[in-house]
Amino acid sequence: MPDDAPDLPACRFPELRDHVRRHSVRTGDFTLKSGKRSPWFIDAKQTTCSPDGMLLVADALLSVLPDDVTALGGLTVGADAAAYATAGIAATRGRMLKAFTVRKEAKGHGMGGRVAGALAEGDRVAVTEDAVTRGVSMLEAVEVIRAVGAEAVLLVPVVDRGGTVEALAAEAGVPLVALVTAPDLGFPYERDVP
Repeated sequence: MPDDAPDLPACRFPELRDHVRRHSVRTGDFTLKSGKRSPWFIDAKQTTCSPDGMLLVADALLSVLPDDVTALGGLTVGADAAAYATAGIAATRGRMLKAFTVRKEAKGHGMGGRVAGALAEGDRVAVTEDAVTRGVSMLEAVEVIRAVGAEAVLLVPVVDRGGTVEALAAEAGVPLVALVTAPDLGFPYERDVP
């Protein structure tokens, strides 16, 4: 998408927002998972999986993660690129941050379970996702994290397009910090579209 959007609001991470607009936002006529029609769609993996996008995502994530966070992850595949890239980049800066993935279903072989990667009891966890509309995947990851005996302390979607995840996060007792929002990109939240 071109960068010709008029009068975009101030944004905490303007370089990340601009990357998302250029590489991840598509305009047209789309049917969302919710069944709603939308004039725009976001494929945030075009940002989280590109070399320059990974750096922007990692910089933004690292700037909002509390110092006591020991692990970063979420439901596969939406969290994978952001979590693993951020943990790797954090290590080059002297911060040891573990990364993990929550599988959609428990593995039926080996050690089983839904967690792959470095997550342990007692970890303080930030849950990430490339793009959220309702936030169901992030909250599913929170349940699995809690079952392991770790504590979800922050939800950090790269893009919040729906505008409803903050209320769900509050119900779950976990604060939310979206790196980029639909209004940052020049679009209304999905909740505000009839």
